[in-house]
Amino acid sequence: MGKIQLEGLEYFAHHGYHHEEQKVGNRYTVNITLFTDFGIAATHDDISGTVNYVEVYQIISGIMSENTKLLEHIAYKINKAILSKFSQVETVEVQVSKHNPPLKGICEYSSVTLSDSR
Repeated sequence: MGKIQLEGLEYFAHHGYHHEEQKVGNRYTVNITLFTDFGIAATHDDISGTVNYVEVYQIISGIMSENTKLLEHIAYKINKAILSKFSQVETVEVQVSKHNPPLKGICEYSSVTLSDSR
């Protein structure tokens, strides 16, 4: 079992619980870890034996383009989409962070992390 990670995926999107957040938009960062067996890819240098992370990126980008109220829902949608698309992925863990959340104080970002397994 190995890990495939995409870290620091940056998006500008219109997520948020408050109407103003959805209107103005904000920066978001997504980190994702896929636990999978990529032994065939490692030994035979064959992409068919692993998860194509270009496709993972495209899935995440599509989900990030859909307005959503909660970070928890974004993480849930990403996990379900990855597990549905890639049968070889055993576990997926995603972290979604909102930069400068609308608080009455200084906060660099708020984040949620969600893991899901088969």
